[in-house]
Amino acid sequence: MKHWKPYIERQKPEYKSVALPPELNAGMVVVIPCFNEPSLFETLHSLRACSRPKVNVLTVIVFNSGEHSDEKVVEQNRLSFEQTLPFADKYNEPGFHYFPLLFGGLPRKHAGVGLARKIGMDLAVEHFLHNVNPGGVIVSLDADCTVSKNFLVTIYEAFSDDTRLNASLHNFFHRVEKNDPLLENAVRQYELYIHYFRQMLRETGFPYYHHTIGSAFAITADAYVRVGGMGRQQGGEDFYFLQKVFTLGNVKELNDTFVYPMARFSDRIPFGTGPALQKIMEEPDGIMRVYSRKSFHELRRLFEMKDSFFRMEDKDVLTMIAKLDSSLADFLQMTGFSDEVADCNRNSASLATFQKRFFQHFNAFRIIKYLNFSHPDPFPYEKISIVADKY
Repeated sequence: MKHWKPYIERQKPEYKSVALPPELNAGMVVVIPCFNEPSLFETLHSLRACSRPKVNVLTVIVFNSGEHSDEKVVEQNRLSFEQTLPFADKYNEPGFHYFPLLFGGLPRKHAGVGLARKIGMDLAVEHFLHNVNPGGVIVSLDADCTVSKNFLVTIYEAFSDDTRLNASLHNFFHRVEKNDPLLENAVRQYELYIHYFRQMLRETGFPYYHHTIGSAFAITADAYVRVGGMGRQQGGEDFYFLQKVFTLGNVKELNDTFVYPMARFSDRIPFGTGPALQKIMEEPDGIMRVYSRKSFHELRRLFEMKDSFFRMEDKDVLTMIAKLDSSLADFLQMTGFSDEVADCNRNSASLATFQKRFFQHFNAFRIIKYLNFSHPDPFPYEKISIVADKY
């Protein structure tokens, strides 16, 4: 835990103005960012209905708004916060507590879900540090989610059964707002896409193929600190953060543990579930288009070559990649791939080190850049209804 204190000391003091009650001595802290969420109490009741683990659980709700937020949103946050205080008083019990926090007027540059999640998670680390709990677990959830009854117990048991575990990922199934059949169709396609993308990444040989959903993961406080904590991105913070976590290894998918986010349209962030649903429904036939199987197959050819690049001369690397599909070969040349291989060789005494460094360069961000580069030409997008039956 020696590196926890310097991490906490580096964080902005205004976000540490309130400490989580040390006397609660939580072993798990559930962090829920809340921004204009009138249905929050459905989430809180869902957690309350969970089977209880053999550890104290503290749920931190971070009500947040920015200095530029609409006054109606600020008022909704304030109202929800004030309603949560008596809710917590009513339902708090030994070993299970709610703790609402209100952070308004956050800086325009950083205000959003990333900063709110970070505030809660940083406070969780400080709580575990104060109580000298090196095995403390932080659970990430959203304010529009319900959870399966085994949610808390299964997460706790995963980490207690394997002390090397750094993070767990949880299954998901969206609830549909107002039982809208068009929205239902769109979100089921989007879920299929998440599973398709994960499976295709796995088939390429990419080691960090897991899904990255902000409401569906848990992490040890130690692993959280080791990767530098949650980012302050105003969207996609889960993707950026979890990509760093995956490089630590020891990540487990808990497929029998579910979160149930609410499927709805949203313009809060430029990507993610809400914008994806809108895009699907704008398709003339209502069917989602996804990256082609062929593009992933070409990536697999490249990744199958990686071991042969170890200690290979630059000219031979260029000869090898020239055998790939021209779109991938062009992309590799454009992104300086041979220089990156040379960097891997300069800094790797073993093949295992080379492999890890290779995927530090050719990471998930690079994969998505390649996929966007190669679509729709030469690889046309494919309908999810077609490819979902093929993997």
